[in-house]
Amino acid sequence: MRRSAPAIALFGTLNSFKLEVLVGPTFLNHVLDTDQMLNAEQNRLVTETGPGTGCGDLMRHYWQPAALTEELTEERPVVAVTLMGEELVLYRSDDGEYGLVGRHCPHRGADLCYGRLEDGGLRCPFHGWLFDAQGKCLEQPAEPKDSNFHTKIKHTAYPCIERNGIVFTFMGPGNPPPLPAFDCFEAPNEFTFAFKGFVDCNWLQLNEVGIDPAHASFLHRFFEDETDDEGYGQQFRFSTEENDVAITKVLREYDCPEIDFETTETGLRLYALRQLNDDEMHVRVTNQIFPNAIIIPISNEIMLTQWHVPIDDTTSWWYAIFSSFTEKVDKDRMRADRLELYTLPDYRPRKHSGNNYGFDPQEQKTKTYTGMGMDINVHDQWAVESLGTVQDRTQEHLGTTDKAIIANRKLMMKAIDAIKNGGEPEISLRPADPTECRGPVAIDTISPVATWRDAWKKTAAERRSRSAWAQEAWPDTETAGALKT
Repeated sequence: MRRSAPAIALFGTLNSFKLEVLVGPTFLNHVLDTDQMLNAEQNRLVTETGPGTGCGDLMRHYWQPAALTEELTEERPVVAVTLMGEELVLYRSDDGEYGLVGRHCPHRGADLCYGRLEDGGLRCPFHGWLFDAQGKCLEQPAEPKDSNFHTKIKHTAYPCIERNGIVFTFMGPGNPPPLPAFDCFEAPNEFTFAFKGFVDCNWLQLNEVGIDPAHASFLHRFFEDETDDEGYGQQFRFSTEENDVAITKVLREYDCPEIDFETTETGLRLYALRQLNDDEMHVRVTNQIFPNAIIIPISNEIMLTQWHVPIDDTTSWWYAIFSSFTEKVDKDRMRADRLELYTLPDYRPRKHSGNNYGFDPQEQKTKTYTGMGMDINVHDQWAVESLGTVQDRTQEHLGTTDKAIIANRKLMMKAIDAIKNGGEPEISLRPADPTECRGPVAIDTISPVATWRDAWKKTAAERRSRSAWAQEAWPDTETAGALKT
């Protein structure tokens, strides 16, 4: 097959290979040693996210999930949050405003998670200091009435916004940018479902499994196929609209996909190409939303947008919004399915390293490649946690299927360097018009071998045209118009 952008070239030498990735009009050149793909310093650079770290500064330039709205119960909407190593408290005031403030009162360090929700803010039970969502100290009742001491106190506080079941926060400098017009944010609430889960490892290895399309043919291999109805809300349990072959069968029987990718205004667009015969190509399009989210197709109808959020440097959350184009989401069924695997109120997995992820050697022989059950979340959890709490990337040996991982690390290091020098990341998600950051489009489809690169876009545009809420897939009206012809 004729290769197209991005241009990928591997120049072999005895000790290293050179990866050249065409990004826009320029090449990103990076020499990676096959025995030491990242050195220890680089590994720390892209994994540590606490305040003042390079990667931490990068992540704080983007909106990040802080909690599910369901965690803020009606009885007392206050919850402790640890995000990128910072101990915080999220609350919802009587007027519906969300506040995310430092967990420890700046007076003498009392735990504000036990604060009183009253008078438009959160009041410390120790001495009655009252803070609003902007971190202003509104009252210090034990101080003299004519004291202006409270005006000198500025508590840690981050702006928040809620979209479809998740409260997002912006922890970076300056005014927060508008949220991009991603499908998961634009869809009406009844067309979405949100959930989260705990993962016992660093955020980056969780993120990197989402930009590794080749693993699906092995880690998520099923020896039997299910119907769309049986696999509602479960990845790969469907067939494309173009034929009735289950995606699980395609992954199983065509286990050496050609991997391609390109940069977009939102991150990386990944292609996993499996040629079924002389005429047909199975095309799976997924996306990385820079720096720490992905969007993937769950079915012909439902897309999954998933963020990989550091709690600290050794533990993480995944946050997910499932978005449906034409049918309202069955939230009760989606929730029930996830509660089979996760406990509340801590969102911890029922299958984990302590019980060997439910590993069944007989199942591994007859039903699944891993022997760890039918839900791919468990497979991914084992894969990323088995690397250690923070993967030692000095010991890995990356191959051609790891193209997107290599390119993403390069983009991350460039972005970290840009911020360090007072600039902006190349992929900032801050266009002048937020609607330019839309989609991103993810799809499984069957296309003609000769025209797959255009054909998948036409199929995506046709599917979106059936939706009452979905925008044009691409902001370029000329491109959108051409796809309709």
